[in-house]
Amino acid sequence: MTAYQPDALIRDDIAAYLAQHEAKSLLRFITCGSVDDGKSTLIGRLLYDSKQIFEDQLATLEADSKRVGTQGQNIDFALLVDGLAAEREQGITIDVAYRFFATEKRKFIVADTPGHEQYTRNMVTGASTADLAVILVDARKGVLTQTRRHSYLAHLIGIRNIVLAVNKMDLVGYDAQTFERIKLAYRAFASEIGITNFTAIPVSGLAGDNIANIRSAAMPWYTGPTLIEHLETVPVDADRDARGAFRLPVQWVNRPDLDFRGFAGTIASGVVKPGDPVRIVPSGRTTSVARIVALGGDLAEAQAGQSVTLTLADEVDCSRGDMIAASDAPPEVADQFEATLVWMADDAMLPGRSYAFQLGTQSASATLRTPKYQVNVNTLEETAARTLELNAIGVVTLALDRPVVFAPYAESRELGGFILIDKATNATVAAGMIRFALRRAANVHRQHLDTTREKRADLKNQRPGVVWFTGLSGAGKSTIANLVEKKLVRMNRHTFLLDGDNVRHGLNRDLGFTDADRVENIRRIGEVARLMTDAGLIVLTAFISPFRAERDMVRQMLAPGEFVEVHVDTTLAAAEARDVKGLYAKARSGKLANFTGIDSPYEAPEAAEIRIDTATEDADAAADRIVAWLLAREEE
Repeated sequence: MTAYQPDALIRDDIAAYLAQHEAKSLLRFITCGSVDDGKSTLIGRLLYDSKQIFEDQLATLEADSKRVGTQGQNIDFALLVDGLAAEREQGITIDVAYRFFATEKRKFIVADTPGHEQYTRNMVTGASTADLAVILVDARKGVLTQTRRHSYLAHLIGIRNIVLAVNKMDLVGYDAQTFERIKLAYRAFASEIGITNFTAIPVSGLAGDNIANIRSAAMPWYTGPTLIEHLETVPVDADRDARGAFRLPVQWVNRPDLDFRGFAGTIASGVVKPGDPVRIVPSGRTTSVARIVALGGDLAEAQAGQSVTLTLADEVDCSRGDMIAASDAPPEVADQFEATLVWMADDAMLPGRSYAFQLGTQSASATLRTPKYQVNVNTLEETAARTLELNAIGVVTLALDRPVVFAPYAESRELGGFILIDKATNATVAAGMIRFALRRAANVHRQHLDTTREKRADLKNQRPGVVWFTGLSGAGKSTIANLVEKKLVRMNRHTFLLDGDNVRHGLNRDLGFTDADRVENIRRIGEVARLMTDAGLIVLTAFISPFRAERDMVRQMLAPGEFVEVHVDTTLAAAEARDVKGLYAKARSGKLANFTGIDSPYEAPEAAEIRIDTATEDADAAADRIVAWLLAREEE
């Protein structure tokens, strides 16, 4: 079958369109504000007035306006944006809706973000790539809580171009004093959060006043630009990024054949030319740029925002996650930071839990500490917090398992903005902005030791590892672990048993039984167990360890094959019937809170190396089976 080829006339039209729009700059902006301030209507009017609606779309819009619109027989411009059925039914924006349009002077991508506080995470998503924020205020209501909240978030995310669009001026008789009163109230709040400059425009999204290129005849007292005029002329962040030092995060190593090896990515900041000296970070190797390869051929220069492939003059080790940077101005590298987090998950943040960290093309595992404070967006007060709930904003410290290349978010959104991902569900749980690296990240270095863990293990003539017993309280973990250790010691194996109750008398005596304390309990035990395996020991641990994420965290601390998970599986009824310590009875009576199996969950292993069914296997037989498994492992 022959591939479709457009005729000459169509090709000319395509070429003319590309030539017309390629040279235009792109402005990404968001609209945000309180519910019913008219964000979707404003965007719909922008699309309509800029003639970005096809005839069939207009026909559908007119039909939908009569069927589900809120403006009677008139066109409901909000329906151009509110695409979700739930939004049309409720008349509110829930998801982030993106739309593209262009004028003669500039291209635009606009994100309509939700007004409801419960959808703050969606608003943050839309703001993360925006250069400008249009904060809408209903002229009848003035500055509201969500106006302040969204202004704070937009400033926090790094948006420095703010437009205060005082909407629905037609409903207040186009009154100049109303507009001035709202502008003064917003200026007072904006100065408190660091917004030093903004542009206030009185508009009516429904009637079209001061939206497009024609100023409103109903507001002769306003002499500033219309909304579209301002959007066409405001500077974009790409101009600022081009003035910074050269940075290219490597997204992909391009090897189409044996003779070509290029490093592809989007330039985060600065300008690069063939011949420029560059440094590979974090390795520190230096070389120079040989070629800048783009879709249309080699370039003599490339700058921030362009996606290119660089070839280098020397064969250096460089892969995805590395950064190619100006040789004389390399970026910082660290593994511990203070950062601002916007928590986006229904489940609260668990201090001590390991989350996946993603900064551009770089990945790591991050452990969070208890928040330093949480920000009350409504009052700007910094309050104490043990965790962060959905939509909460707080400042935390986090430690990574490997150094990453970064820049403070205030200097670079691309190199300072990251997300956190729940390892179990793969869901994004937080958006973060690096404030600065902690000094200890640069001052503390690993010391090389000549005696290795392999030499220590050889001295003991055994293979080190961690046998991790997990199960409900009363399942028999300590009993079986104790038997396993006795049998191994008789075979001249060097062991150590870490028991949950014993450890809480010393190392972890400061921890309680909340979810966060349970996470920290297991993290500490994991670190101790890892050190003991470095000493060549076979470590046995007997802890309830109710969460899969923390057991997986300990597994990742160890070398492959050194973590052996043993699920001592018993029913809740059987464990409760034993109740040697009387703990279940106390939990049932309400005297013992956060007890696993009663009012705190137990997440059973999904693929444990060994499973012990206590209903069919006694403790001694289970211990024999575990010892046999470990001996077979040593012979592998």
